[in-house]
Amino acid sequence: MPIARSGKWPSKRGAIFDDEPRKKQRPHEIGQDLSLLSVDELAERIALLRDEIARLEAERTAKGATKSAAESLFRRG
Repeated sequence: MPIARSGKWPSKRGAIFDDEPRKKQRPHEIGQDLSLLSVDELAERIALLRDEIARLEAERTAKGATKSAAESLFRRG
């Protein structure tokens, strides 16, 4: 810890807010109680879930394309 301008070591109790560890945000759980979340937290979770849906749909599309390619390969033979 750096020495404060007063020449004393800063106490852990008086630490600057940026130095304090931030509380980890819990991942969204399907069916969880939403009443304790703020409007901003709800918006953030909606954005995260939309991103996850897009990722899932992209993976489903990729797997569907692979499956179609494999099926067409075996039909030729």
